[in-house]
Amino acid sequence: MLGCHIGRCFQVTVAGGSYQEGLTSVLQGVPTGLLLTEQEIYGDLLLRKPGADELSSPRKEPDLPIIYSGLNSADTIENAGNKNHTNGTPLSILIPNLDRHFIHIKQYQDTNRTPRPGHASYASFVKYGPDDDAIGAGIFSGRYTSTIVAAGYVAKKVLKKCGINVFSYVREIAGVRCADVAAEKALKYTDDYKTMRRDMDPFYQEVYVKNRITMEMRFLEKARILAEIEQQIEEIRAKAPQMAADAIRDKYGVHPIVNCPDIDAAQGMVDACNRISATGDSAGGVVEVVVTGIPAGLGEPVFYKLDGELGKMLGIGAVKGVEVGAGFAVKDMTGFENNDQMHAEDGKIVFDSNNAGGITGGLSTGQPIIVRLAVKPTPTIDKPQRTIDKYTMENKDLAAITRRDATIVARIWPVAENYTAMVILDHLIAHLGYQTLMAK
Repeated sequence: MLGCHIGRCFQVTVAGGSYQEGLTSVLQGVPTGLLLTEQEIYGDLLLRKPGADELSSPRKEPDLPIIYSGLNSADTIENAGNKNHTNGTPLSILIPNLDRHFIHIKQYQDTNRTPRPGHASYASFVKYGPDDDAIGAGIFSGRYTSTIVAAGYVAKKVLKKCGINVFSYVREIAGVRCADVAAEKALKYTDDYKTMRRDMDPFYQEVYVKNRITMEMRFLEKARILAEIEQQIEEIRAKAPQMAADAIRDKYGVHPIVNCPDIDAAQGMVDACNRISATGDSAGGVVEVVVTGIPAGLGEPVFYKLDGELGKMLGIGAVKGVEVGAGFAVKDMTGFENNDQMHAEDGKIVFDSNNAGGITGGLSTGQPIIVRLAVKPTPTIDKPQRTIDKYTMENKDLAAITRRDATIVARIWPVAENYTAMVILDHLIAHLGYQTLMAK
């Protein structure tokens, strides 16, 4: 496959599949001296993994990462204090598949002759032939997005050190839409939501809070623990902290399921999605990503414009549209309405609006970057559908499938957030280099 790589200054290559041994992210261009732990990477991975709530698939993948290379394994000199710091070499993050049982493989073997409508299974079979990795949809499965989350977390941590925040939330599910929310409020809400999810996640508590896996261990020691955890998934899940929805709202100020900064809208989304799911169907929606603290001038015309690079998030599974700023609404505006007029205050430029979403001419303006992703309904549904036998080309009926996500929207936002971070860091490194050389 030639399409599993992104970036120029900050580069990411991903590999693996849904029912292979696992998935991998290899990062190049990570600055040296960054303290990094598996616990903090997992803190983002747990946000997109399945089986966490009533809207997601019941698959029980823990998504526990192992940093395999790119960190100092010990202080470079005695008492240097740089153990587990990035050292400039490629950073490899492994995400082993643990909930990979024969009963599920057999289910795919029994149905792989008949492609699921809405999935890539027919097109990938035509492209790669009978050896196509069709068990669990391979790299076309939503599981591959864990590699984006892992890599993007690292990018996000670098950006935060530079005063740049990247965050995302659910804007709409099943036709229920969140009203406009100020960036500062949305950022705080998202941070609080992430704290709640870490506190309530049984693997975060069992594996990291209890130091079952630590950064002091070697790879083989961690692998041994993961082999134990593979046999204890149900036991660990049974230890999940229990807290009523109202108690979660009172303690954290967030909705227990959907990361939407309007709690009432979030509950409306869940209710609407559950009504659709009860009929065997699924729902789509919209995810919004915001970047604040970004300097003006990021982007490289003509073929690497910043909005064009963010448009590559169409590559995220289930995403069918990407808009920046006012997006498609500009078609109903006049030029005067659409233009973001500006004025000077205390020696600084202030824009009167942000219809451009923080990007003009493919370059950042210094305003918050606003990107929205349209997410399609989950194609795996509990309804019979028409399909074909991909070997004989006979018409077939596909039976209803119950192991599914009622909606994928509530799991896409961390992918979009961290994908955006990868793009922004790539352009920030190029921009800072250009500015440094220009100053000479």
